[in-house]
Amino acid sequence: MTPDTDAAQSNGPDLQFQHYLGQGEFRLQQCDGCDQFIFYPRVLCPHCGGTELTWKTVSGDGVVYSSTVVRRREEKGGPYNVAIVELTEGPRMMSRVEGIAADQVMIGSAVSARITKQEKSPRQDERYILLFDAVATTGEESS
Repeated sequence: MTPDTDAAQSNGPDLQFQHYLGQGEFRLQQCDGCDQFIFYPRVLCPHCGGTELTWKTVSGDGVVYSSTVVRRREEKGGPYNVAIVELTEGPRMMSRVEGIAADQVMIGSAVSARITKQEKSPRQDERYILLFDAVATTGEESS
């Protein structure tokens, strides 16, 4: 471990996750006891109760498990989707799929994660989030 990761780890699993995102790395915890990947960051494995969790770089690839459209007025930014993405490594996470219209996000669609800086408000520290981009499948073109 480096002093950078030591400091992040001592501040808790969510801050360590944020630290990695800030470095441009998408990492998830993997339990050394049962080999399951875990999301959201935590101190105990929800599968076996193990406490030995190692941060591993993951692919960022996944498929849309479910999706819904939040409809808002155009002057407020228009509709957007909220999706649950099942990562190739197993965990599911809630996010948005970008690059296609909100109502075109389909269950089973391939997606790939992208790290982006969240817009900062006066009440929060700098944070990074994962968004997903639609991945064109064979025979399709992305727009």
